[in-house]
Amino acid sequence: MSGRYDYGCAGIIGIGTPQANPTVEAEMRILFDPTVLTQTVRLTSGAEASNDRLRDYLLGLETALERYDTLRPAAFGFACTGSSYLVRANDQALLLDRLQRQFGFPIVTATDAITAELDLAGAKRIALASPYPGTLSDAAADFWREAGFDVATVRRIDTGIADTRGIYTLGSADARPVAQELAKLDVDAVLLSGTGMPSLALLAQAEDGPAIFSSNYCLAAQLCRVAGLPALDRSQWVARLAQATSPKELAP
Repeated sequence: MSGRYDYGCAGIIGIGTPQANPTVEAEMRILFDPTVLTQTVRLTSGAEASNDRLRDYLLGLETALERYDTLRPAAFGFACTGSSYLVRANDQALLLDRLQRQFGFPIVTATDAITAELDLAGAKRIALASPYPGTLSDAAADFWREAGFDVATVRRIDTGIADTRGIYTLGSADARPVAQELAKLDVDAVLLSGTGMPSLALLAQAEDGPAIFSSNYCLAAQLCRVAGLPALDRSQWVARLAQATSPKELAP
């Protein structure tokens, strides 16, 4: 045998995404170089209440990781921002420490990745765009304040329903008015929270003003660092974004 697997020559990245989330895999495929192989597990919960589901995704992470069997990615990204807003930071840290020792690979949460990106940018004062219902939006603002950031304002992006799964009906165009409004403020960065809301078009089209960050972008960037992969190449992922979102005529 050659001892060399054909795909993912740059590395294998694991991703955990909420059960109905259609966006994480799409944006990771755009952000990562094609030589990076992503392996996804679905974070599942049978709970009816949105906040209970979000807690289950994190607190039940061990079960999700067991589905990898003998596969050991270079790093694993927990792609659900809302879960971290609802679980105490110390409890999350203890859980992740145990799971990293148990499974043998680093685990990066979306919120840890966002924190790392904001710190690298020197951002202290942020504006938050939230596609969540009121209670979760409040929890998000509290989380970032407790993490040491000055949250200047929170603007909700309406999904039309109280269930957090409403985020999956949004397009980047739905978030654009809020993002543009926040970009006019005296802040260091605008954070588009939520891995289920498409965000890359907004990042690609950002003009002068504060830096714009999103959950998926930050997670991909931090996973590259942790796994020892080359940094995200803006020109390349913007080109892949254009290709992925441009209508094409199907061959007969």
